[in-house]
Amino acid sequence: MEEIFINIMKRVATLMPELLLVDEDYGQLEMSAEEDHYPVTFPCVLIGGIDTDWRDQGLGSQKGAALITLRLAVDCYDDTSFASGTYDKVKERRQLDQKLYKTLNRFKSTQCATPLVRVKSRDYVLPGYIKVFETTFALTINDNTGQYL
Repeated sequence: MEEIFINIMKRVATLMPELLLVDEDYGQLEMSAEEDHYPVTFPCVLIGGIDTDWRDQGLGSQKGAALITLRLAVDCYDDTSFASGTYDKVKERRQLDQKLYKTLNRFKSTQCATPLVRVKSRDYVLPGYIKVFETTFALTINDNTGQYL
């Protein structure tokens, strides 16, 4: 599983040099009331939310239906109202989200896994003018590491 995660991380970091941070998602965007800033630089991609349902294939082999979630977070300090004439920032954020999708769509992260397929996407806002584009990809994993010796 770590090979899949690391290969996704490498691909995003390599093909999206405009990102200031690519990291494991361990709650960096969930600030407590005592904190006044996020411990990340923007734009960033946080990779996590891995959820796998495993099925036994016999002789210690398993097949897993997995979901992995990536969060693209960008700051939105620019005035993007139509009247301001700077609404192109909205377009730039959406294009960055689309580029992340294209970077990972059908990406085969390892021999033991099927290519990634997007199954869900959404966007939402966080305090401090942060916009998050969340995309979930599905893949199937074959794990033979539990086979009998």
